[in-house]
Amino acid sequence: ACIKPGDSMGLCTLLVSGYLRAHNLSVNQLVHVSGAGDFQLGQIDILKDPCPVSERKNSDVMDSDDNQIQIIDTFVPDPLNQEPLLVENIPDPLAGEQTWPTEAEMEEAYESNKQRKVVKRKLPRGTSEYQAAWIVDDTDDEGDDSQNDNPDGAGMVIDEKDHSEHDSDSSDIDAVSHFTEKFDQETIGGSEMGDDENLTKEQIEEDIKRIKESNADDEEFPDEVETPLDVPARKRFAKYRGLKSFRTSSWDPKESLPPEYARIFAFDKFTRTQKHVLAKRAELDEESSKDCARIGSYVMLHVKNVPTDVASKLCHPSRRLPVVVSGLLEHESKISVLHFSIKKHDSYEAPIRSKEPLIFNVGFRQFTARPLFSSDNINCNKHKMERFLHHGRFSIASVYAPISFPPVPLIVLKNIDGQQPVIAAVGTLKSVDPDQIILKKIVLTGYPQRVSKLKAMVRYMFHHPEDVRWFKPVELWTKHGKRGRIKETVGTHGSMKCIFNSSVQQHDTVCMSLFKRAFPKWPAQFYHQI
Repeated sequence: ACIKPGDSMGLCTLLVSGYLRAHNLSVNQLVHVSGAGDFQLGQIDILKDPCPVSERKNSDVMDSDDNQIQIIDTFVPDPLNQEPLLVENIPDPLAGEQTWPTEAEMEEAYESNKQRKVVKRKLPRGTSEYQAAWIVDDTDDEGDDSQNDNPDGAGMVIDEKDHSEHDSDSSDIDAVSHFTEKFDQETIGGSEMGDDENLTKEQIEEDIKRIKESNADDEEFPDEVETPLDVPARKRFAKYRGLKSFRTSSWDPKESLPPEYARIFAFDKFTRTQKHVLAKRAELDEESSKDCARIGSYVMLHVKNVPTDVASKLCHPSRRLPVVVSGLLEHESKISVLHFSIKKHDSYEAPIRSKEPLIFNVGFRQFTARPLFSSDNINCNKHKMERFLHHGRFSIASVYAPISFPPVPLIVLKNIDGQQPVIAAVGTLKSVDPDQIILKKIVLTGYPQRVSKLKAMVRYMFHHPEDVRWFKPVELWTKHGKRGRIKETVGTHGSMKCIFNSSVQQHDTVCMSLFKRAFPKWPAQFYHQI
């Protein structure tokens, strides 16, 4: 390999000579230089083979000057057919802005409003058309328990898709509504409630710590988090929501996406795109095109717009490893979200956290990634985030990375200070899908203070009455398998009355599951220094 000065400052053309293996190489396609990145080709020179397999014994073929480079043919890219070097999408900051509708759109909306079926309603005498538009039918309020229970009109959004389960649970809870008045009298006048009102912040923290140490089991319930005392829970967990069912509840994959999603590419149907790209690759190998170098030929590649510092390291005399240049398929230079099936290597004992910088070796590529680990749910379109990569089982590692088409093997390396990188995990590419939903789960816990059959006074899940009202629509559950809901808040320290579908024990723990969507971390640099 050698360097040829380029037109731009800091860029040059890297000249690489060698044999072409595996597939034909078109001068219009992109190439990947191992350890450097993806680049375009400026030219391909077909050279005379310096080491032919079978040499002829006549003097005409033998060249007296062995050091002379003899160019047999040259291929130059076609500007119209050359594949552009697209790595990231350039986001349009005005793409989400609302524009004024055109005359055709306004006419279409007017016609659709005229054709809309008019529903006649009985209105009070003297009601204008404007006033009638604000009158809500009685049918809209039927079954809206959360709105009736929350007069302030503010609360957390909970996704409920499986209504049959919700109705059965509600029937069990509503069956014990006649105990409510007696329960109110027992709990409001209690002496313990008055003691809680006078507790200081330090006493509350010590009480919570004591209960946590005696009841919590981190290995069995790893998602438990503590509600902060100084920050309201409705602000601290504002991005979280409740799910009626993790498997069946809906979650919009296009909702609240991070800014990095404006820089990546997505496919409508990835399998169809892969089939089309591989068919084009096979067609290129079968036909002999005028801009294509054949398998087995000795070529010189002119890789243009390579950073000068990177090229100088590749061509340094002390470098013993050969420079490997690989042809890329269509779309393989673009960044998307890749999902790998990954397993921790048996020889690696240290913990591997999610979003920790790792070196991914995917096929002939090596790049830096910060993966997000999740469980592999076959029968569900949602995957639960894992904070660590565990031993003995496969997980899903989601990363921002250049697109590859499966099957592709994966070797994950971990940098250790002052030592060579070691193998941390192995796996294979599973899919390329930015819409795959990975949910981070947290569990808020509270402890029964007073129990009366199906009802309980729960404390320490929240510390403000407004938080109780905000999270009121979310379903509760206990570690002993009971289900329930929040009835109302009590006092000024976040205690609340709850109703369950069966008797609750005093030593039980009341839990609330909350979810938010998690995304991988964008690495500071994809290709590390050579």
